[in-house]
Amino acid sequence: MELDRDAWAALRDSTPLSLTEAELEVLRGTTDPTSMDDVRDIYLPLSRLLNLYVKATRQRHAAVRDFLGEDDRPAPFVIGVAGSVAVGKSTTARLLRSLLAQWPDHPNVELVSTDNFLYPNAALQERGIMNRKGFPESYDRRALVRFASEMKAGASQVELPVYSHLAYDILPGALQTVYRPDILIVEGINVLQPPLPGRLAVADFFDFSIYVDAKVEHIRSWYLDRFRELRRTAFSDPRSYFHSMAVSVEDEEALEFAKNAWRTINEVNLVENIRPTRARATLVLYKGEDHRVRRVRLRKT
Repeated sequence: MELDRDAWAALRDSTPLSLTEAELEVLRGTTDPTSMDDVRDIYLPLSRLLNLYVKATRQRHAAVRDFLGEDDRPAPFVIGVAGSVAVGKSTTARLLRSLLAQWPDHPNVELVSTDNFLYPNAALQERGIMNRKGFPESYDRRALVRFASEMKAGASQVELPVYSHLAYDILPGALQTVYRPDILIVEGINVLQPPLPGRLAVADFFDFSIYVDAKVEHIRSWYLDRFRELRRTAFSDPRSYFHSMAVSVEDEEALEFAKNAWRTINEVNLVENIRPTRARATLVLYKGEDHRVRRVRLRKT
């Protein structure tokens, strides 16, 4: 079922707007122009839909627990958020975390990025796939599936590695502890990948999944805009893996580096691996050139 922006916005019903402009500013990604209008028109209706899904899923799980004579706490409701680099999926995930936590019956919402399950750079270099970072084979898929499985099994807490975008690597010895949430959001470019033969994929544990979509040429433009802004901000930090891009490389050369990275890595990954998973999503958000969601496609069954 496909709805335009106005038709989707009408489905907000009476869902209250609990987010402030200051809070939205914190949640937005670099150069992401998501506005309060977007929150009202797109994310509040989505929050309402997800709340209904959570309630229905809990009722189904309660029926199974009654049948088995169990009285343990229900497993987390798991949401996957997928899409290309620079398309705005991280902002979508953070917004949903904030909005869903406002509902009184599921206040504990956790967000985990699959970047935490990338192999360390040393391992990628050893395997000769450093230039394919972000491709499916650059992730420790077994560890990611194990994490999702333990969460769904009701583990009280699970530890996972920590990825630093500043260091562009997994931080040695650093761990993130995820305590059993009401809702778990798993965000990443490849979270909707189908399983390898005879194995499970992380998407097998999702109760709902979202794909953030846009035309390739628009995402490329957003990627380059973000690169320019990062050169001015994050890359200027001496601890940044890309510090030389801010201090030792001329503007034109740096931009050529970004264009090449998009053309040979990110666009290839998008076309070959990420976009083909779009059909697996429960809901697709289609963005226009201005980053505003124009259409929403919802799988009804």
